[in-house]
Amino acid sequence: MSEVVVLVTLVARPGKESEAEKFLWDLLEPSHEDAGCLLYAVHRAADDPRRFAFVERWESRELLEQHIATEHIQTAMSRVDEFFTEGPHIVVYDAIPGGDVDKGSIAGHAGDSRSSTG
Repeated sequence: MSEVVVLVTLVARPGKESEAEKFLWDLLEPSHEDAGCLLYAVHRAADDPRRFAFVERWESRELLEQHIATEHIQTAMSRVDEFFTEGPHIVVYDAIPGGDVDKGSIAGHAGDSRSSTG
């Protein structure tokens, strides 16, 4: 099993930015408790207050799939249209680490003890 990085983007409905942020914020604690969660962080675009993104790290694709199947994520997915006009757009990435271990991968930057092979 190899670690994966996930980027999820969403765009809030006009006038629902605060509600959308709280909706996403409420997913943090239960997701942090999910098996295999190494990073699960929500962000807002600096130049567009309606655009949000999750940056996630999971120990494996299998544990990510278990997270997606959890009740809190399935409930959130059923309510996403209440707060967002776009998304969730979910892309799963395999890391291609290189260069400085602390700068060449999200895993390295997050203090992971693995070394770079590139």
